[in-house]
Amino acid sequence: MVPLYYIISAVLIGWHELFTLIGLDPAGGLSWALSIVGLTLVIRAALIPLFVKQIKSSRNMAMLQPKVRELQKKYGHDRNKLAEETMKLYKEAGTNPFASCLPILLQMPIFFALFRLLDQAAKFNKPHGFLDVERATQFGKSEIFGTIPIGESFWQARTWGPTPDAAVMIVALVLVLAMTATTFTTQRQLMAKNMPPEALTGPYAQQQKLLLYILPVAFGLGGVAFPIGVLLYWTTSNLWTMGQQFYVIRNNPAPGTPAFAAKQERDRAKAAAHGAPEAEVETPVVEDERRPATRQQPKKQTRSQRKGGGSSKPTPNQKNGDTQ
Repeated sequence: MVPLYYIISAVLIGWHELFTLIGLDPAGGLSWALSIVGLTLVIRAALIPLFVKQIKSSRNMAMLQPKVRELQKKYGHDRNKLAEETMKLYKEAGTNPFASCLPILLQMPIFFALFRLLDQAAKFNKPHGFLDVERATQFGKSEIFGTIPIGESFWQARTWGPTPDAAVMIVALVLVLAMTATTFTTQRQLMAKNMPPEALTGPYAQQQKLLLYILPVAFGLGGVAFPIGVLLYWTTSNLWTMGQQFYVIRNNPAPGTPAFAAKQERDRAKAAAHGAPEAEVETPVVEDERRPATRQQPKKQTRSQRKGGGSSKPTPNQKNGDTQ
């Protein structure tokens, strides 16, 4: 965790110095809370390539589900052969079922490093990384809204002291609910807009539906034990994910999905608004629905023309007949 302490503390101090320069109190909770938001933005910006890979992997997984179901029917009696053929299918399609977990897995060490850094600064004024004792004390004891320490959690406010701290509990609960709602909305957005109808059935769809409800509940139950500063990081990260996913789905949706149909409609409306010809904005005709062109029948020839090799040159009798 030591390298992460230095990375996180360096980014926090950089944002904190910036907010101090624009007039915020260096010991105030607002400057440190905004520094945590800045830390989140830096980390999420660094993870953009992995997020794009995650979106592509999820899309490919959804598109491959009909073929996966065919493999299940064919090799359902042999689990080893089924797993081998399924992984072969994923490899040929250039996708990895584990790629969708990379952004979350890489953020977890950072999340726990921030939790430990903030928790020990709040309880013991202990510095980590580039934080000295003075900054660690400011960070751990800083308060938002004047009375709410960012190093305190919902559970601590409920059980520590002679009476529960209602203000801390309310702020922590709001952040936990926001974190839970953004997690649910992000997963729901992916399933409702960027998955084709055939991918909404089968084991993969059941797994996605299970995650839709289990992840928010798990995060909500675990969130009551995390300090407000860590909840702020988590909620900001979820908001970033939701906005980034909305942008990707809107501008680069998977074929055959509701988002793809909506993008086609927007493209047609945009082309029509710019005066594009009607043919350019029409939906392409499916090749199977096109009627074959009518064949031109050959001209009927006389018996003399057929004997003469198909020549169309008129005979003397024909000339006389035409003259008459």
